[in-house]
Amino acid sequence: MGAGMGGLASAVRLAAAGVDVVVADKLAHVGGKARQLPVEGVPVDAGPTVFTLRDVFDDVFRSASRRLDDYVTVNQASVIARHAWRPDDRLNLYADPLQSEEAIGDFAGSAAAQGYRTFRKESARIYSILENSMLRADKVSWPLPLMWRIGLWRVGDLIAIRPYESLWKVLGEHFADSRLRQMFARYATYCGSSPFATPATLMLIAHVEAQGVWLIDGGMNSLANALRRVAEEHGARFRLGQAVDRIVVERGRACGVVLADGDRIDADAVMVNADPAALGSGAFGAEAARAASPMKPANRSLSAMVWLARTRTNGFALSRHNVFFSPDYRREFADIGAGCPPADPSVYVCAQDRGAAGSEPIDGRERLQIIVNAPANGDTHTYSSKERERCTRAMQRSLARCGLELEEAFPHTMVTPNEFADLSPSTGGAIYGRASHGWAASFLRQGTRTWIPGLYCAGGSTHPGAGVPMAALSGRLAAQQVMRDLASMRRFHPVAMAGGMSMRSVTTEGTG
Repeated sequence: MGAGMGGLASAVRLAAAGVDVVVADKLAHVGGKARQLPVEGVPVDAGPTVFTLRDVFDDVFRSASRRLDDYVTVNQASVIARHAWRPDDRLNLYADPLQSEEAIGDFAGSAAAQGYRTFRKESARIYSILENSMLRADKVSWPLPLMWRIGLWRVGDLIAIRPYESLWKVLGEHFADSRLRQMFARYATYCGSSPFATPATLMLIAHVEAQGVWLIDGGMNSLANALRRVAEEHGARFRLGQAVDRIVVERGRACGVVLADGDRIDADAVMVNADPAALGSGAFGAEAARAASPMKPANRSLSAMVWLARTRTNGFALSRHNVFFSPDYRREFADIGAGCPPADPSVYVCAQDRGAAGSEPIDGRERLQIIVNAPANGDTHTYSSKERERCTRAMQRSLARCGLELEEAFPHTMVTPNEFADLSPSTGGAIYGRASHGWAASFLRQGTRTWIPGLYCAGGSTHPGAGVPMAALSGRLAAQQVMRDLASMRRFHPVAMAGGMSMRSVTTEGTG
């Protein structure tokens, strides 16, 4: 089990249930993509930054008889995000939806405020239909099995999730103002996809965020370390900095792993907390390759150009989460589709030292994570220093156009699709697994079980999808499936041990 969020959530649940858990990860730290990298000796969060669906993690800690608040300090943000198109075109979304509605009305008029009300209602309905039938449940296929879960008599609900219409098109029904359409279309990028190709079903992401955005002291990496502590308190063992060379398959069943140093760990269950594409491409050995299908490059989600900086800022008053939009959103995704970082990009800025109320950093210099969407071609294209500099200038132009100036020196570390491809083998640097393009995409994600008995998947590239809470939900589903299968196996192969029954489990991360 790798030590990403899905693996950690699963490790906590299994260890708390009495399973003997070993977590092996090629990285020297826990968290997977939720890592920190140093800039001038100061750690800066280099992974996911938006924390929603807090109840998912409350439940993880509760499963181990612990409380989230006893391990990390979490506060709800009053401003969900701050948006800008030009210096005089700025709009906040708030934790209070009525405050957001008022802000939208002041920004674009009463018709826009009414459009926001209808949009909120529709996105909430989609979420309510899919929350327990799909997002928090085992993988299901389309349409009859999903319809069975929803209720055969609720045909209208199946139609209401709008799987055959694009997000961009349906947003036009709510918002005549192109800026608002662009702002809410951005939610498609939360799962690494284009709003012009994703189904309108993904409006549910807006409802998830409207339920609350939470700020964690120390960033997302602090949450990962807290999960490790809880798992260890229940007996889980961590072998960090030790890559898994291959998964052992004997008599058609996964029965352990071999680490890069040659050490073999036998197990009754093996869980892979890496992109399933790594399995299908043979990164865990030829025997395990039939467990999942390799992913075609055309199906990859977005990658990113990321700048981790510690810098002074001027002009735009940053909140924790900020988005600076390009003037031509369609061209931006056309550039990415053509295999190029956008020439005139939208830019996301996480100001990591800004508190729940958007307070100023103390010493004037602040830690920023700056993200521009990019193609997942890190395994086929090498980004030269000249290209990196060109992308940096394009990013700075976009920020300046919206009123945010960075200091000229701009000390930073840059992460490109090349580095993401190294971090997640067989993905080309795709950060979110499979892109959510087309009505069937959500049903084509890898589920918990694989085609090899005893081998399971968890993480943001598996069902139910990308994002920190979704990865944790995948960990819950995987842990539940492992427990069911081990209990069934034990009925036929009981193992009596001093002190009770031991059910060994080991989990893995991508190879290095």
